[in-house]
Amino acid sequence: MGCCISVEQASVAVIERFGKFQRMAGPGLNFMIPCVEAVGGIESLKIRQLDVRVDTKTKDNVFITMMVSVQYEIQKSEVYTAHYKLTNANQQITAYIFDVVRASVPKIDLDDVFEQKDQIAQAVKAELGEAMKNFGFTIHQALVTDIDPDSGVKRAMNEINAARRMRDAATDKAEAEKILVVKAAEADAESKHLSGVGIARQRKAIVDGLRDSVSEFSEAVEGATPKDVMDLVLITQYFDTLKDIGASSRANSVFIPTGPSHVGDLKREFRQGMMEGMAAKQ
Repeated sequence: MGCCISVEQASVAVIERFGKFQRMAGPGLNFMIPCVEAVGGIESLKIRQLDVRVDTKTKDNVFITMMVSVQYEIQKSEVYTAHYKLTNANQQITAYIFDVVRASVPKIDLDDVFEQKDQIAQAVKAELGEAMKNFGFTIHQALVTDIDPDSGVKRAMNEINAARRMRDAATDKAEAEKILVVKAAEADAESKHLSGVGIARQRKAIVDGLRDSVSEFSEAVEGATPKDVMDLVLITQYFDTLKDIGASSRANSVFIPTGPSHVGDLKREFRQGMMEGMAAKQ
């Protein structure tokens, strides 16, 4: 009937009399003078959020789109100022966000934008808080919720990251192969060293055995000289070698000199070969 109004919780109604501000009507049932008073508007006291998409470019001339979210509310004691001083609060906040973002981001390279998004959000909050306070608004929070570079730039960044990862993988693979080669070389060197030590020990054992055999044979057989014993040992080894060759499945024919005179020749050849070997070693 125009004589009462119901105001929702967390809201305030602006009551005007003949177009002039009269009072604020709080939540619940409020009475008005019919034909004299009217509702000039209803302002919500809830915290509201405004999402603004800003297109800008970075210091290295890369175009990006930033999503900035601002949370704000009207101060209860400043409803009159908020209602009568601003025609559209969202437009005012959006204009300030555009101004701050487009003044800050062009000073930063693309890679640094992602790291400094909190600083950009703080700059937006500080600028908005100071400006909107004069209109009865409180800025609670400003957040940079999304940074979206141009699709071509994102593709190039992905290719750079992929190339960097491939380079790191190739470096790690080469390092691993280097370690394998070095270890294999060290193992081969150690193997050859141990083989040489084994051969040296084997030869020393043979020499020690021959020396003991010569001493024992000389003591057991009267008149035998070390030279005779060595000749006998050499001839024995020679025939043992022929025996082993003949027993081999891969040996078809073995030609050896026959006759007593050839035994002496073999003895002299063995002795001469050993003497030459010792001379070459010295």
